[in-house]
Amino acid sequence: MDNPGPASDSGGTAADEQVRLTAFVQGQVQGVGFRWWTRARALELGLVGSASNKPDGRVEVIAEGPRSACERLLAALRGGSTPGSVAFVSEQFGPARGGLSGFRER
Repeated sequence: MDNPGPASDSGGTAADEQVRLTAFVQGQVQGVGFRWWTRARALELGLVGSASNKPDGRVEVIAEGPRSACERLLAALRGGSTPGSVAFVSEQFGPARGGLSGFRER
């Protein structure tokens, strides 16, 4: 008898759930191509949203799509290959709201 595993149910897996990731990235992340780099990673992952400079020097990243893709973007934001220097990333996941298309740098 096959065991489908705990992630399998009639509604798909948690990794397929559509979510909204809101992340604030602190460090030297403005004026170094960070938003452009973030946009490229998000588009590679099939996400929609934006990367915006904030007045306090942080970059706010909003991304919507499958939870697994949002988690991969979050890992990339925390990885060592970003432009500039990332000191800290805070994140919050919530339900996707829709209404977004493409990925914008603001």
